[in-house]
Amino acid sequence: MTNPNIITRERIAAMEPRIRPYVRHTPVLRIDMADFGQAPLAVDLKLECLQHSGSFKARGAFTNLLERPVPKAGVVAASGGNHGAAVAYAAMRLGHKATIFVPEVSPPAKLARIRGYGAELVVGGARYAEALAASEDFAASTGALQIHAFNQQETLVGQGTLGLEIEADLPEIDTLLVAVGGGGLIGGIAAWFAGRIRIVAVEPEGAPTLYRAFEAGRPVDAPAEGIAADSLAPKRVGEMMFPIAEAYVERSLLVSDDDIIAAQKALWDRVRIISEPGGAAAFAAVLSGRYQPSPGERIAVLVCGSNTDPAKF
Repeated sequence: MTNPNIITRERIAAMEPRIRPYVRHTPVLRIDMADFGQAPLAVDLKLECLQHSGSFKARGAFTNLLERPVPKAGVVAASGGNHGAAVAYAAMRLGHKATIFVPEVSPPAKLARIRGYGAELVVGGARYAEALAASEDFAASTGALQIHAFNQQETLVGQGTLGLEIEADLPEIDTLLVAVGGGGLIGGIAAWFAGRIRIVAVEPEGAPTLYRAFEAGRPVDAPAEGIAADSLAPKRVGEMMFPIAEAYVERSLLVSDDDIIAAQKALWDRVRIISEPGGAAAFAAVLSGRYQPSPGERIAVLVCGSNTDPAKF
């Protein structure tokens, strides 16, 4: 497994200006939990759901395409949807061919985004693992550059630029809550902060990849079910991020599908933010009370994706 010191603050800081022409500096919104029927509590929402391609994954996609040589066959990625959309967008912006493999659980909104960016889209397999295997076969037969959604150094470095941006926006926070699927996002962010703030992982009960890994002391297979299965349900957390998580992530909290749905609805009803289930999971931990802050604790929540059908709201 990766030494946690390989994904360094220096690498992340050096990458940030390289991807800056291609990614948005997303806004922060301060809310009061009193507006959600709870005791007054200021919470800062980092709205990475407003990033190009609808999620944070544009950062890792551009880092891969700028750092690694791209062959004539282009790039290939497997994705529940968001990573595929990000790779398709980055390839379109940089003039490369992209082929994206997605499982059958990927929602229509994400498939439409991928097609809209001009990528070749292949739908097949029940879950992310099957799409990943198909993408690996494609890479082997064509020579296309494979861009892994989370288990890739460049991906972790790219997602780490979000940690840099959060610190610039919110230098006084004590705690950051981050949703976890394969762990590329929290791995990059945790590598940036390197223990200087409390980082708490939030996962669906149906897909407890990091939670199970913490229990076992290593990445292990976990269920891949639930409402956020298109974005937070790989078989297991990434081998590269796990030592970083062991070193710098305080713990993983589990939230139910009902908690996530309630968070989605509350974000829309109270602040008019559209978030997909995976994007709302971290806020679900606060709204549901699964995360209980200490008195005076300064909390930030990452809202990381918005690729869903607005008609649902």
